[in-house]
Amino acid sequence: MEIPAWHRYFPQLTEDQNHKLNQLPGLVLEWNQRINLISRKDEDRVAIHHVLHSLAPAKVLTFPKGSRVLDIGTGGGFPAIPLAILFPDVEWVAVDSIGKKINVVKDLAQQLQLNNLEAIHQRAEDVKGPFDFVVSRAVARMASLVQWTKPVLARNRKGDTPNGWVVLKGGDPDAGLKEELEEAGLPYKLFPVSMYFEEPYFDQKFVVYMTPTPFPSAS
Repeated sequence: MEIPAWHRYFPQLTEDQNHKLNQLPGLVLEWNQRINLISRKDEDRVAIHHVLHSLAPAKVLTFPKGSRVLDIGTGGGFPAIPLAILFPDVEWVAVDSIGKKINVVKDLAQQLQLNNLEAIHQRAEDVKGPFDFVVSRAVARMASLVQWTKPVLARNRKGDTPNGWVVLKGGDPDAGLKEELEEAGLPYKLFPVSMYFEEPYFDQKFVVYMTPTPFPSAS
């Protein structure tokens, strides 16, 4: 299994953060032998396809210290766990409707000593806020994700970054993906992951940053 050189993309990583990112793929594979967290064909690519991919939102914005972030439909803990490693001063809440997957996330967080991550077995519509940001990894159409979580999005922001949704999506930006994003009816910015990571897997992968109000004009 190929382990990326995390420092190449995130030179600010501490030794402890680098160690935890190195540990995570192996821990996921151990659990994947018991329950289906990731596709079997992805097992020797979990570090790139799941861990590194989950870190892409960090290339788009820095989650402010003290902010609270919701990961809807976290599955095996993506993107919440890698982001919780990268942002230890941010509170991460990982939610999934499948209890056995949440049990895995709890175990992974415990093994990695992530005291800033809470895993909750709950439906998206029942989550209690407020949260400064919502992250997700292609769980649902953007309009549905916004509908489920807009009520728990905090109105006041912690820093200069507008609160909103930071979502990993794939597809053709000039076809289906653009139509999906415009369906949500909110301002958004689209960032190709291939701008930040050189692995071919990230072609046609994007970070969507959507806000409930217009983005501030550049000065």
